[in-house]
Amino acid sequence: MSLLVRSWNVFHGNAAPPRRRSFLHEMVTLAVAGEPDVLCLQELPAWSLALLHTWSGMHSEGAIARPPLWPAPFSAWLTRLNQGFFRSGLAGQANAILVREDHSCEDLGKERISAPGVERRVCHAARVAGRLVVANLHATNDFRRPEVPTAEVERARAFAEALARPGEPVVLAGDFNVRGPRLPGYSEPSPGIDHVLVRGAPATSVSVWPTEQRTVAGVLLSDHAPVEVRVG
Repeated sequence: MSLLVRSWNVFHGNAAPPRRRSFLHEMVTLAVAGEPDVLCLQELPAWSLALLHTWSGMHSEGAIARPPLWPAPFSAWLTRLNQGFFRSGLAGQANAILVREDHSCEDLGKERISAPGVERRVCHAARVAGRLVVANLHATNDFRRPEVPTAEVERARAFAEALARPGEPVVLAGDFNVRGPRLPGYSEPSPGIDHVLVRGAPATSVSVWPTEQRTVAGVLLSDHAPVEVRVG
């Protein structure tokens, strides 16, 4: 049986361009449409991790990359006063792996992938359905120095592969902030900076959502498009 793996950088719940209110709940609802087996999310406010299971109806495992400035309820309230302005400065930043409830989900932990002196970035991994490792990352946005996110992607790859059992497939998903990463043994990347790469199992080509698919009531959700592949 193949598994649909989807990945989306949700831009802290912002529209594109940002507005005062958050659209994060609408984004999660849209992201689970079509019942993906695995959903990797990046650029979540830290407070949202406690709500993802309720919003999605899926197993949810989260990893905080940057803690909120103040306790989560206060940071969430203050950020909502102007979502487009405050963004992650107050509410922190997190990633999450969501898995359909009819599949098992084993949290395999997280590892820092950013170098000292660079904003903290992590790779978070889970074993899905007892048969593949899915790793979720959001690399540093530094287009002037592409070697920075490239090194973080390599650390994420090494972390994920070290967790895999012999012969177990590995899925590396997220916002790599790198175009065209070529990892030995992995499937082809997408045209952009958001990727779902697969090693050790058949995979379809990456599908990128068209703009209209992430537009709700005339509002374009996030400055990134979801990307997805079928594995197996």
